[in-house]
Amino acid sequence: MQGLLFETDEGVKLVLRVLVMLLCFWTAWRSGRAAAESWSNYGTAVVYTLLLGLAARFLHFSLFQGPFISPVNYVLDTAVLLVFATAGFRVRRTQQMVSNYYWLYEKSSPFSWKTKQS
Repeated sequence: MQGLLFETDEGVKLVLRVLVMLLCFWTAWRSGRAAAESWSNYGTAVVYTLLLGLAARFLHFSLFQGPFISPVNYVLDTAVLLVFATAGFRVRRTQQMVSNYYWLYEKSSPFSWKTKQS
């Protein structure tokens, strides 16, 4: 690809890193939503995120020659992915509670609901 779209190989690596990062963030968001849609508890979303952290480390290792077994990098990757998974979980659970129990709850923010005032 060198010379066609980018003058150096560094441009391609930067684009690939951004794409991998966006793919991981989107996957974490969707896994949080999937856990909420199946009415599972938050622990399921955490387990999904721990596994997704391993997949992200593998992508860094295979595409960018980064270390695969690096506890510090795994914890950092997983912590960032957990933020996205938690957001997806809370947004979907709020939608569920407000739509399924509309006579009991109303949305107070995108991430929470409250009891309706009579």
